[in-house]
Amino acid sequence: MDCRQCGTPLERPGDFCLTCRTPNTDAVVVELTRERATVTCLYDGEVVSTREVTTRPEDDPEREPRELRNFAGLVADEVHRKRPEEVYVAGDRAVLDALRAELHYTLYRVADDDPVAAVLARQDEPALDVVEKPAGEKLGGSHSTLIGDRAGQRAVETVGGHPHVKKIIPGPIDAGGSGSRSGVRAKATRADDNGNVRLLVRDGSSVQENRVVTTASDRETGEYVREDLNDALREAELRE
Repeated sequence: MDCRQCGTPLERPGDFCLTCRTPNTDAVVVELTRERATVTCLYDGEVVSTREVTTRPEDDPEREPRELRNFAGLVADEVHRKRPEEVYVAGDRAVLDALRAELHYTLYRVADDDPVAAVLARQDEPALDVVEKPAGEKLGGSHSTLIGDRAGQRAVETVGGHPHVKKIIPGPIDAGGSGSRSGVRAKATRADDNGNVRLLVRDGSSVQENRVVTTASDRETGEYVREDLNDALREAELRE
């Protein structure tokens, strides 16, 4: 592939042209599994290139963090070559977190079933805003007590750590439920028409409903955030 501006041959399709300083990719979609990353480059609503980066996960717990970091670094290098305006990601959360540490881009989550199609369908829409605040600074409202002690606090911090969550407003604690499960469990409920969700935290027979204000503006995009929040709660072993 040649640069669309000056015609200089590019080492890889979609690469940023170092001769005339012109980008040949405006968005990158990264689909992640623990063993493979598929990096798809888009320009003006069309697929420019697709490249795969693979790894062999380590069985040794002591070596696994370095292997994961190296894998994420290779994927990050592929993204950096393109100098895109936006980077979208889907898939394995552990790899995503490692990739986030390697990239100086905001990573926008998209649906896992067909992330490239999801991005192409939404490219005319503005991407979800990212809230760069610690989870603790997103907590507000008239009720300051959180259910479930440390585990309940961890559930709220897990949700508050999501980049598309603007604010969490704790609700009153209802101690009159009939639940019998031991331990704290949490889930994000279906998004409303404004893209916001509710975080239900249960501790035995007690339940607390917390309002979660997201950067989504409608139910459809709010559902993407909800699914991501429940994935995070599941990985924290808190999902109801």
